[in-house]
Amino acid sequence: MKEPVEWSERLVLLALHEAKGIGWRSIRKALASGSLVQCVHYAEAQWRELGLSGAQAASARSVLMHAEAAAASLERYARMGVRVITMLDDDYPELLRETHEPPWVLYAKGRVELLKTPALALVGTRTPSAYGRQATIRLARELAARGLTIVSGLAKGIDRCAHEGALTNGGATIAVLGTPIDIVYPAEHRALFACIAQQGLLVSEYPIGTRCHAGLFPQRNRIIAGLSVGTAVVEAAQRSGSLITVDHAITMNREVFAVPGPVQSRYSEGTHQLLKNGAKLLAEAEDVMEEFIHRPDILGRLQPSKSAPPPPETKLTGDEVRLLRLVREKPGTADELHERSGMPFGLLHAVLINLTIKRRIEQHPGFIYRAF
Repeated sequence: MKEPVEWSERLVLLALHEAKGIGWRSIRKALASGSLVQCVHYAEAQWRELGLSGAQAASARSVLMHAEAAAASLERYARMGVRVITMLDDDYPELLRETHEPPWVLYAKGRVELLKTPALALVGTRTPSAYGRQATIRLARELAARGLTIVSGLAKGIDRCAHEGALTNGGATIAVLGTPIDIVYPAEHRALFACIAQQGLLVSEYPIGTRCHAGLFPQRNRIIAGLSVGTAVVEAAQRSGSLITVDHAITMNREVFAVPGPVQSRYSEGTHQLLKNGAKLLAEAEDVMEEFIHRPDILGRLQPSKSAPPPPETKLTGDEVRLLRLVREKPGTADELHERSGMPFGLLHAVLINLTIKRRIEQHPGFIYRAF
């Protein structure tokens, strides 16, 4: 017979975080009232006295009647290989703790130790030019080689290039999701998602079962900025969503960098405006490193990558060589390459991501893969 589950501060925090209708401010009110464990005994009227609505009070009261359910939720995440990190835990990232309305709970899968490493956010448009893709991959690779963890949002375009560039030669990357940790979005990033779960870190503040909608994605931008000592932007129009991340970085008093682009491109408008407003110009990795030359708290914790770039063909697997040959013969979409290669979709996507990370191919508009 199982022992009854005892409530702890941490377990109450998780239960409230996952309760329907209970938001960040409601949890802050509960914390301000005293011990969270004490809240277990509150009647609905006491919750309403804290400023919660009737529906919120009923929800809080309901979830705190069953410690076993909260413990079962923890066990489910553990079975999935997901770490649950709360604001009460020592391994909660300090930089994020310092921000406005930091998430009460993080769900993390992969190398959790990356949350304690110096990191740089690298963000930009979802529809980059070839110039933007190549600049992002190069900068992410060079910065990761110097020991910085590259943080981005797993979106199409610049985010994807940032993660792929960082993973080259054993670099580190964190993907902050706008979905629960068990959902891959966009779906075509499934292979990259799996690669980051193994070699980097996936992070979300949303419990499994959260209904996905567009409003979740701007929220995650504060985490991208909050985990990072600075934010760098590659290709952004005047009203680009990536500028939301910059706004958070400025509010947090973090460094802001911008990569200059072609003057005639509308995707240079946002980055050039940032440069006019005082952002640091980012053309090479040393532009970032020089900003932190007097920050031993950052430079002293860097662990440069020791991996050497792979030789051109000897490091490719048989499947990679075969697919690369097909792409060189005729560029194509994943569907077209699937038909021409006969590879199962799962294997095909894994090979495509590996070839991209190894800088043998790149994805162009229309989701067409071309060889370098």
